[in-house]
Amino acid sequence: MKSIIEGLLFASGDEGLDLKQLAEVMELDAYVIKDLLKDMRTDFKRKGRGVQIVEVAGAYQLTTLAEHAPYFERLAYTPSRSSLSQAALETLSIVAYKQPITRVEIEEIRGVKCDRALATLTGKDLITEVGRADAVGRPILYGTSKQFLEYFGLNSIQELPDSANFQGSFDLEEETRMLFDRLSGDQKQLTLDDVSDEHSE
Repeated sequence: MKSIIEGLLFASGDEGLDLKQLAEVMELDAYVIKDLLKDMRTDFKRKGRGVQIVEVAGAYQLTTLAEHAPYFERLAYTPSRSSLSQAALETLSIVAYKQPITRVEIEEIRGVKCDRALATLTGKDLITEVGRADAVGRPILYGTSKQFLEYFGLNSIQELPDSANFQGSFDLEEETRMLFDRLSGDQKQLTLDDVSDEHSE
């Protein structure tokens, strides 16, 4: 049961799961889940695990330890050979053309969750929080950053490849292609090591 809970919390990401959700998925009483979570928190601490279970606003999340933060910061700015995922590229394209935009609006366009892609792009300073939407819960509004403009060689967001000739709904595939065709003209490839190098400069 503990192993299942750990997997569920990992899969739920930043949103986490509350007792009711865990109880429904596992078909157990909420008080049993609560006891299991208490045991798991103790076990994690006793075994010196690199993750912990925290409760935030009634939801349980699997997170890293605060004392390990310096290592995560080094990781964020360590050159990597891996390219940004397709999900991250699509999410960046949506933010670039639709900003300011909330996570929910991005997910409506992509049709899937984008928490991980947003975390990657935010961590690489390609997008940033630009405010809060005037809606229930005051969700975060995302926009592209100065780092994004510098990488693409833009003076302002108005210099993005023109999408005015598209009719109707947002064409995700075409917008993404147009955005990253700009890179090929400079014979660049958007990789994490590129972004890290630019950030260090």
